[in-house]
Amino acid sequence: MANILTRFTDWWSGNTTAPSNLYNAMAYQWVGGKAAQYDYNSKIYLEKGYGYNPDVFAMITQMADKTKAVPYYVKEISDKSARKRLESLRIATKGNMSIQQMARAKVLESKAFKEKEKDFPLERPNPLQTWGEIFALYKVYMKVTGNCYFYIVSPENGARAGEPKLLYILPAHLMKIVLKKDADVLEDENPIGKYMLIEGQQFLEFETQDVIHVKYPNPFFNFDGSHLYGLSPIKALLRTIESSNDAIDHNVKTMKNSGVFGFITSADEKAPFTADQALQIKEKLMEMDNANGRLSKISGASAPVAFTKLSLNTDELKPFDFLKYDQKTIANVLGWSDKLLNNDDGAKYDNVKEERKRVITDNIEPDLKLLAEALNDNFIPRFKGYENCEIEWDVTELSEMQEDYAKMLEWMAKAPLTPNEIRTALKYETIEGEGMNTVWVDSGKKRIDEVGMTDEEINKAFRID
Repeated sequence: MANILTRFTDWWSGNTTAPSNLYNAMAYQWVGGKAAQYDYNSKIYLEKGYGYNPDVFAMITQMADKTKAVPYYVKEISDKSARKRLESLRIATKGNMSIQQMARAKVLESKAFKEKEKDFPLERPNPLQTWGEIFALYKVYMKVTGNCYFYIVSPENGARAGEPKLLYILPAHLMKIVLKKDADVLEDENPIGKYMLIEGQQFLEFETQDVIHVKYPNPFFNFDGSHLYGLSPIKALLRTIESSNDAIDHNVKTMKNSGVFGFITSADEKAPFTADQALQIKEKLMEMDNANGRLSKISGASAPVAFTKLSLNTDELKPFDFLKYDQKTIANVLGWSDKLLNNDDGAKYDNVKEERKRVITDNIEPDLKLLAEALNDNFIPRFKGYENCEIEWDVTELSEMQEDYAKMLEWMAKAPLTPNEIRTALKYETIEGEGMNTVWVDSGKKRIDEVGMTDEEINKAFRID
């Protein structure tokens, strides 16, 4: 384990010590299995999609920033039945809850988990990254490659044997799944023998128990195990991204190498410029173009001059108008909104506000749910004292969700809940006191004689003549 960790950290920092004379095929043979086939190149997706296309980069960066902004908590389960009901509600609503469902979810949370939150078991995942960076990178890899691989480092011996002490994110675009020798992808409970990080002729291998693989669903099954990889959203966008990249490249070339802008000629048909005069004018214009300051670009001529325009200016070209369709397509497939990209198309305040809420419930929350399931199955329970604990992300604390949160509080105040149930749902400590565990009912209006007031006093109080 120590050797692998050393090699991995060396690779991460650029000091790779893995053998450089071994080819990938030899590596698979050495492991004892064969590589699960992947029908597309996720490295290309990262380089040509995320790293090259400005719309893809902007959208996924916004997703990553919002993902790491969501507060997270580790809680100990106290009521498994309430926990199951909470999970059923989340699955049924896909995170898109009504005000009443939000309130119900909060109440179920208060019953499912113990009141006091637990400290996160690792203060930092590793010396090179923070948890915010880890969660942001998780989002990037999921949207670009459809996969995210977490590498867990644990002591093999001692009192803390098997308990994670470090967690890294492996570069998903360089990862390969290696099947067990003679693996049956249909009948084997787990046909995966190892995971390998391969870059060129260098490689590192990782045991399956040390890797958490989070992935998007992939319906493209074959007996070589291609379905064991998650399906990248970029695969469906290949043609659109290629079109967008080509269009941008074309526009850049057009702006930089647009050829002759026009011809300068004599305005006097009877006295055309000589070759020397034309050359002098050209040299003067080049001198003006290279000079500093606006005033330096003002010059005079001793002869009447005319200009015949051949090329269009940038306003007339409108070079990026036709990219809007590609931008919308990219946003639709990635589950984001083009209205959040600072364009003028439908960017009204109400539209943007609703879109910010929508992408949280439809994009941010589902991927965090996937991550929570993976960490709750294979990471959090590995820590001593955390065997019955789970990590939870709470998107209701984001600024975009505060309006709905306020409506939920208003609804909860009228619901048949005890004060302590409401306090627990809102992450406040319970209070031991009379009536705090009893449902309070608002009885509504009372007769004035019941409160000891006269008609005259009522009229005076409300200025009723």
